[in-house]
Parts: sequence; C-alpha cells; structure tokens
Amino acid sequence: MSKKEIAKRYTLFIIGLFFSALGVAFTKHGELGVSPISSVANVLSFKFDFFTIGTWLIIWNCVLIVGQIIILRKSFKLIQLLQVPLSFLFGWFTDLGMLIVSFIPAENYFVRLIMVIIGIIVLGFGISLAVIANVIMNSGEAFVKAVADVTHRQFGNIKIIFDVCNVTLAVILSLILFDFQLIGIREGTVISAFLTGAAVKFFNRILSKPLNKLLI
Repeated sequence: MSKKEIAKRYTLFIIGLFFSALGVAFTKHGELGVSPISSVANVLSFKFDFFTIGTWLIIWNCVLIVGQIIILRKSFKLIQLLQVPLSFLFGWFTDLGMLIVSFIPAENYFVRLIMVIIGIIVLGFGISLAVIANVIMNSGEAFVKAVADVTHRQFGNIKIIFDVCNVTLAVILSLILFDFQLIGIREGTVISAFLTGAAVKFFNRILSKPLNKLLI
C-alpha cells in the first residue's frame, strides 16, 4: 500500500469518525438514549456533568483499550495504540457535534424521536466510512475482536453480547447513581441497537465500490 493510499484511508477514517461522533450527538440531544456502546458514558455524563459526554467517551474508550491489552497481552500490536489519539479525537468531535445540534429545539417527543433516527443514520454513515477505510478499528470493535480471537467465537456473536453488557452496565450504574431510576437509557438505546447495523450495511453497499476506487 502506497503512502498516498494510506493517507487517503486515514483521512476517510477521520471523516467517518467525525460523522460517527455527530450521530452520537444527535441521539444524545434527543435525550431518548444513545447507542449501546455510548450508554455507559451517557449515564456518567448525567451524574458527573463536570465532564462533557465527549470526555466520558474518551475515558470509556481508553478503558476498552486497556481491556484489549489485558486480554491479548503479548498479542496486542503496538499499532493498536493509535486507538488512543483517535479516541480523543472522537470525544472532541462528539462535543463539537453537541454544539452543532444544540440550536435544534428538542422539547417535543416526536422531534426527539426524529433526532434519534437521524443520529442512527449519521452514525451508520460514519461507521461505514471507517469500515471502508480499513486502517484501524475503533476501541469498541477492537475490544470485541480481541475477545472473539481469544475465545475463538464469531465476531458478530461477541458483538451482541458486548452491546448487551454495555446496556446492562449502564442500567446498573443508573440505578445506583440515581436512586433506582433509569436515566440516560431509554427507547432510543433499543432502537439504535436494532437499526445501526442495518444503516451500516446500507451505506456499505452503496459506498464501498466508489470509495474503494478513489482510495486505490
């Protein structure tokens, strides 16, 4: 792979990262719950609001990177440490996204639901770009892959378990931190869990061929 192609792929990945973060910002602004992987950070951002949602996402992603190192040990490749600056970038992009969507009034339930749907579409678009770039995984997917490699299980099955564990942990944290109330986890989390994968597949199908022509 030439340096020019590598530069193109990382540029596409960063663009995908921005749209993924913007998707999270849309769903967060709707206040009906975010995607499973962001749910823990979302709950913590409600209780400990001295940190932004972006900062909590940085912390959570770094926890997942440490988890990869523990799971893989000597098999952990140093190139995967690129996840650290990319996690910071994702957090900053999320906070930027929150500023971008902050002007949208979201007091009406229907508008909030629309925000969740838009967020899922934008998130799916961003993830699709990152997948097509094919340079490095985000920390969540990399963690899933690490578990799948060590346990010799299918990536898709571990991903489902991972998402369920994220939501379960978020629910437990919410019940502990908010006197047995569910805060930050709502129907939007369930909708996102079911529809984000479909959005990624849709964009992959229509973008993969033309973008790969541009990259190579």
